[in-house]
Order: sequence, then structure tokens, then C-alpha cells
Amino acid sequence: MSTSEAVPTDTGAWVVARPGPVGVARPGPLRWERRPLSPPGPDEILVEVEACGVCRTDLHLAEGDLAPRIAGCTPGHEVVGVVRAVGTAVDGFTVGSRAGVAWLARTCGSCPYCRSGRENLCPDSRYTGWDRHGGYAGHLTAAARFAYRLPEGPPAEELAPLLCAGIIGYRALERAELPAGGLLGVYGFGASAHLTAQLALARGARVAVFTRAAPARRLALELGAEFAGDSYDPPPEPLDAAILFAPVGELVPVALAALDRGGTLSVAGIHLSDIPAMNYQRHLFQERTLRSVTANTRADGSAFLAEAARTRPVVRVTRYPLQRADAALADLAADRVTGVAVLVTA
Repeated sequence: MSTSEAVPTDTGAWVVARPGPVGVARPGPLRWERRPLSPPGPDEILVEVEACGVCRTDLHLAEGDLAPRIAGCTPGHEVVGVVRAVGTAVDGFTVGSRAGVAWLARTCGSCPYCRSGRENLCPDSRYTGWDRHGGYAGHLTAAARFAYRLPEGPPAEELAPLLCAGIIGYRALERAELPAGGLLGVYGFGASAHLTAQLALARGARVAVFTRAAPARRLALELGAEFAGDSYDPPPEPLDAAILFAPVGELVPVALAALDRGGTLSVAGIHLSDIPAMNYQRHLFQERTLRSVTANTRADGSAFLAEAARTRPVVRVTRYPLQRADAALADLAADRVTGVAVLVTA
């Protein structure tokens, strides 16, 4: 390990102590504690957290929809911070560098999926804030090859949401195969959706948004959407493609029925409630396509961050101190967050 300063041996962190509903009873599923902090391995970096985005996947983890894969798991996978120590085999990062730590934490590198550029499908993939401790903490370690070099200028709280909400939205948009100048339907309008809509608009698309939250509909129109309605409203015209961000399986047939012939629905979430019965003629015939999105590759992350640097999307941030992570998750669960919630350490 190479470092120019003392490396902490423990850190303050939120852990999933007992998965269950947030904001319903006290104590909730998260508990603040001091936990040991291992020094970075040869290929790892130690990052002091500046900001961490609050993702709906963190909510699924806290509430038990996704079972934690390590005991006392610390959530958080949209991490911006400063490198405080580097392993002996690390290239590309030095002490003092700014780093981004995202959802995809490791892959095997040798399976057919990894070898063919589809590392997001690696059976041995590991994830930040699920398989290893994440960014609801003062510090975390990460594999350097899966971290991103970030610019020094932009505020950490504006960069953090790009590392999952932005990257997974990018992959969902690619999977939707939206034709040039086409009309994209966006179902749900939270952290990822409000970034993805701007990405589509910057590419010359038109956007129609469907969400139950009135503040989110207003934000969609402010950002350039030409239509904003309720989740179950019909579109103004058939959609060329659609992305489902809301974790609501009931909306799958709704979105499929709204597609034009040959359109594709891309489902962006890692967790989705059950999909009700569908009618083949109404929902899938005429070559409509239903696709899932499974994590992302590092190539996706690099491509999106480069595109975001050019287009500079507006990131609508609601800030919370790190010590109020439980309140941030409760607000997310109750649809009280417009845009994206971000934990800040300062």
C-alpha cells in the first residue's frame, strides 16, 4: 500500500441492522455505528467520502426486497470522494485524486460474458453497497479498475448521481433503441429518469413523462419534456420507445400498450413488482419488444460520463447530511424527493 498520510482503521457508517420498512417504526432498518476499516488491498483504493447519492436500490436493500449479501451491509453506490491510500498495484489513482465508486464493484474477467464485453452479466459480479460496504459512510475501499477518475471542479453532490442514476439510465436508453428524433416515454421521474430524459433530449429526441407525482411532472416540463401526465395516462401519440424506471410491474403492460409498432420497452430497475397478465395482441404483437437492464459495464460508465461532461445535465439535488441517511430513505419511500437525494459529509 502506498500513502502519504495516516490511514484510518475504522469509520462511521450506516449499516442495515434489520431489514424492514423505513419511516414506519423506530428504530428503522438502518443503524449508525463505528465499524472496522480494512486497508486497501494491492489493487484497491481507500476513498474518503464527500457525497453519496441515495438510490432506490438502497431502499430495496434496507427494506429487504434485496437481501444483504454481507452482514451489517453499508448501502450506497453513487460515491464521490478523495483517494487517501492506494494499493501497490494500482495505476491511474494517486493520493489526493478524486474518485467515483459505482454499483459494479468487481467481475471475474474470464467468463464468456466478461470476454465478450458483457461484464454486467458476469455470474460472479459483485456490487458496491450489496456485496461489499458502500458509501453511506465516512470511508470505503474499492477496486481501482472499477472506479472512475472524476474532475475536480463540479460539486460532489452533483457528480454523485451520475454514477448510478446516470449510468444505468444511459444503458436503459441504449437498450430502448430509440430512433433518431423519436418520442421516448419515461415512466417514473426520479433520480435516473430526470437525467436520462435530458440525455435523450440532448440527442434530439422528444420526451413524454408519466408519473403520479405532480412536482415531478412540473420538473419534467421545466427540463424540456413536451408532455407530462399521470402514470396511467395515454400518450399524446404512440411512443417510439419507452423506459420504465418506477419499480411497478403493473406499468409494464401500460407502457407496452403505449408503444408504436416495432417499439421497445426497457425496464431499468433491479427490482420490479410482479407483472400482471398481458394480452399478446395488445401488448407484444407488431414486433414490440420488452427488455430488462442488468447493471452496466465500465464502458457504459465511461461513455456516459464523457457524454454528461459535454451536455452538462441539470442535476436536481436534495441534500441531506450523512447523519440523516435514514430520513433521506424515508423521504424517497414516501415520494417526497423530487430529482435525487444526496448525502453529503461536510
